Amino acid sequence: MFLYAVWYLAFLYIPVLFLPLFSFNDSIYVTFPLKGFTLAWYGDMMDNPALLRALENSVKVGLTVALLSTFLGLFAAKAMTRYYMPGKGPLTSFIMLPLVVPGIILGIALLVITNLLGLPLSLFTIGLAHTLIGVPFAMLVLMSRLEGFDKSLEEASLDLGEGAFQTFWRVTLPLAWPGILASVLLTFTISFDEFILAFFLAGNEVTLPIYIWSQLRFPNRLPMVLSLGACILVFSFFIVTFAEVVRRRGVGPQSGAAI
Repeated sequence: MFLYAVWYLAFLYIPVLFLPLFSFNDSIYVTFPLKGFTLAWYGDMMDNPALLRALENSVKVGLTVALLSTFLGLFAAKAMTRYYMPGKGPLTSFIMLPLVVPGIILGIALLVITNLLGLPLSLFTIGLAHTLIGVPFAMLVLMSRLEGFDKSLEEASLDLGEGAFQTFWRVTLPLAWPGILASVLLTFTISFDEFILAFFLAGNEVTLPIYIWSQLRFPNRLPMVLSLGACILVFSFFIVTFAEVVRRRGVGPQSGAAI
């Protein structure tokens, strides 16, 4: 079992580690042996206005999607975990459906709908598409958080005379805060890295993944793309790890003691 885990992790991560390795290679060719150590590709990356504009677009879309997805996911998760409703199971499955539909199918469908509605392709349409796949992720994170603390705390607040909004604001929200932060970080990372939907709905405003894809046709720009990929890899690793640590923090019946 241990050897299987080692082989699996090696198969999964060793190819990814070639990105940072070759990003320091003093050659435009991605081959062994390495020619030497250089930071020139990282300098080229920072001195590229088109790349910085694409990065700005990705950050704007990612932040908007993260906040909107978490806002919608929080209330959906509360409804699913606190109230009885007929057909809750099938409804939850339909909300999670974008997670299993192939991205290219989803992208074509959203492009057709966008054209029928007469919406111009822009960062706005990318944001709508990313929110569609961000809400299920936010719901999964927040449902696990809301189910992890003692529901009698909310019942006690209601019994003591607080209204539904005050109970949500003063009891539910503070307890759910680690899950909310984890949801924001996770959905931001998902939107920041997403390529297929953005490719169909971008128009003339490209995001960072689309910019990277457009540069692969130029061999002399490949090292700069590798250095950019290495930065995104490190950034995504720390964001997702931090989001998972925050999500797990205090999950469990004992978390109610934190009030």
